[in-house]
Amino acid sequence: MDTTVKTHDITNSETGADPSAGGLQPFLHEACVTLYAPSFVISRADGQIDGAADGFYHGDTRALARLTVAADGVALAPVAGGPEGADRAAFRGVLRGLGEDTPDPAVTLHRRRYVAPGRLEEVIEVANAGRQHVRVRLIVTAGTDLAPIERVKSGHTQSPVAATAAGRGLCWSRDTFAVRLTGSPEPAAVDPATGRLEYEIELAPGASWTAELRCDAAHEDGDQFPAPAADSLPWRTPRLRSADRRFDHWLNRSAADLDRLRLTDPANPADQFLAAGAPWFLTLFGRDSLWAARMLLPLGTGLAAGTLRVLARRQGTKSDPGTEEQPGKILHEVRRATQDFNENFSLPPCYYGTVDATPLWITLLHDSWRWGLAPEQVEQLLPHTESALAWMRDHGDADGDGFLKYIDHTGRGLANQGWKDSGDSIRYGDGRIAASPIALCEVQAYAYEAARGGADLLRAFGRPGADRWEEWAERLRERFRRHFWVEDERGPYPAVALDGNRRPVDSVTSGFGHLLGTGLLDHEESALLAARLSAPDLDSGHGLRTLSSDSVAYNPYGYHIGSIWPHDTAIAVHGLVRAGFPQEAASLSEGLLTSSAAFDGRLPELFAGHGSATGTRPSPYPASCRPQAWAAASSVMVLQSVLGLSADVPGGTLTVAPGFAEAYRPLKVEGFDIAGERLDITVDADGTAHVEAPKGLLVRRQHLTPR
Repeated sequence: MDTTVKTHDITNSETGADPSAGGLQPFLHEACVTLYAPSFVISRADGQIDGAADGFYHGDTRALARLTVAADGVALAPVAGGPEGADRAAFRGVLRGLGEDTPDPAVTLHRRRYVAPGRLEEVIEVANAGRQHVRVRLIVTAGTDLAPIERVKSGHTQSPVAATAAGRGLCWSRDTFAVRLTGSPEPAAVDPATGRLEYEIELAPGASWTAELRCDAAHEDGDQFPAPAADSLPWRTPRLRSADRRFDHWLNRSAADLDRLRLTDPANPADQFLAAGAPWFLTLFGRDSLWAARMLLPLGTGLAAGTLRVLARRQGTKSDPGTEEQPGKILHEVRRATQDFNENFSLPPCYYGTVDATPLWITLLHDSWRWGLAPEQVEQLLPHTESALAWMRDHGDADGDGFLKYIDHTGRGLANQGWKDSGDSIRYGDGRIAASPIALCEVQAYAYEAARGGADLLRAFGRPGADRWEEWAERLRERFRRHFWVEDERGPYPAVALDGNRRPVDSVTSGFGHLLGTGLLDHEESALLAARLSAPDLDSGHGLRTLSSDSVAYNPYGYHIGSIWPHDTAIAVHGLVRAGFPQEAASLSEGLLTSSAAFDGRLPELFAGHGSATGTRPSPYPASCRPQAWAAASSVMVLQSVLGLSADVPGGTLTVAPGFAEAYRPLKVEGFDIAGERLDITVDADGTAHVEAPKGLLVRRQHLTPR
């Protein structure tokens, strides 16, 4: 195999930022994002849409690149604004000097925004609270480049598309995508050349004026993944009341964002999944959608079932080097068209370049079964399970050394194909970039868990192969112990990966958290990793750093080499609890809660890894998606971990073991779901747990003590 480091390996493959190609990815950390998948709006904090990444987007295309409101000859001073829910926002400003005869503002502009699939609506209200009669010309300016999302993401500008008049509105179109902007009442003047709609406004004292703008955008052949019906939520919405109101707010805000990230499969609109995140990843992603669905299992199995079926329909059936498809493989992402980021980086519309989505698919099916997914639904997916298991053996381990690994055979795809898929993410302790093929430590844990879970499913449903896959898993466990473990001055730990020459890549990373609780490690090994995760080089006080701050390559703004990802931290919290280390989990949980408050409950995809020792508030990663599905779903996984909640519906049991709930109790959660029935849990101030579970389930209450 070719183990050279390709040119595109040094770019940030996931973000598409390649300065050498002339583009810089736009920053988003001060943006206001409102969404209703598959549509969203990015604007400035004052509501104006007029920046590098700003716009109204639909189906991976920018429908509007500009939508500004101004008063001719009068300065507009923003005073307040921001989201008021996932799909709406509001902004207030003062028309400085207009109608004023005291230092108090007199005339204000209120802009209210609503997003729906394929539609942006804005209500503009000008109100005169002064004592003078005023007159002003209001100018709405619109324009677009109809740019595909990957061109915006990579920082490349495109020429504007000329508008045409449509009645008293404006239209833009290219190929099969069309956009129309209208106003009500009709504007006094419309100028397609400048994209201006003008209104002449006269207001007596105490009077107000209102107009509505509406922008509709559509692809001629419809949406690739349409929005579901608003009332078809595939999970119960939980209600949390805890002693730490930050937790309550984080969960509520996350639930609202997750609702608006839902998409459906046109092959069966009843099957829903979560788009990965806005703005860059508002589509089907194998890994992201699987992890988010797994995190939400305590709220019901509906989302997991839909996600499993959507991906099963697109499971690989043939070997195609151009798309990285292989029989049994679960895909990485789906887009409407090829994404051309630069001459070295281009992804086909349906791309299979991921090593971990396939074992994660198997484990989600297993966990869904344990949470009560109907047996007939599980059984329908067992042929796909067998194909996925076979992929791990026959293709994931292409050279037969017993480890799942990846290499980009196209020369234009993702250089790294685990969740840390930026080109510089897999580093040796001395900072060098590892060469492919790469066998990641966490992927071996996923494979072990998938083989054991797959064996459980095969045995339970009377299908052959269970013993064989259990033996496969045990051989993997022993090989991992022999080949991955390395040692430094602080003791033994697993390398982040094995490189193309099967040498350990010896950096210290957050990957430890993904190993815990999977069964790959014994208790002594788990204890070593629990101690590592709770040390200050990884536990930043705001969450878990992706790379130790003691590492040569550490960069707090590095996408995967020092930043903090909420989902990564939540997985570590859950793993620590599963492995029996609740106190170590408590510290990471507290860090996420502190960070959630700093981001007003909407945790981003990632943020900078400086940590609490350098500041009380986390610094944003400027180009981060927000909201992001697995960042939002992390709130549910942390809550599950606080309660030590696990289910075995086939075995008739539910376990509640609140091992680190002290900081949050008394707490009450209403609206968990197990086997389609409601589950409520209360933990009193003294730690006593009360569980209202469906009949027929044996509730096991445990109290975890630190090991």
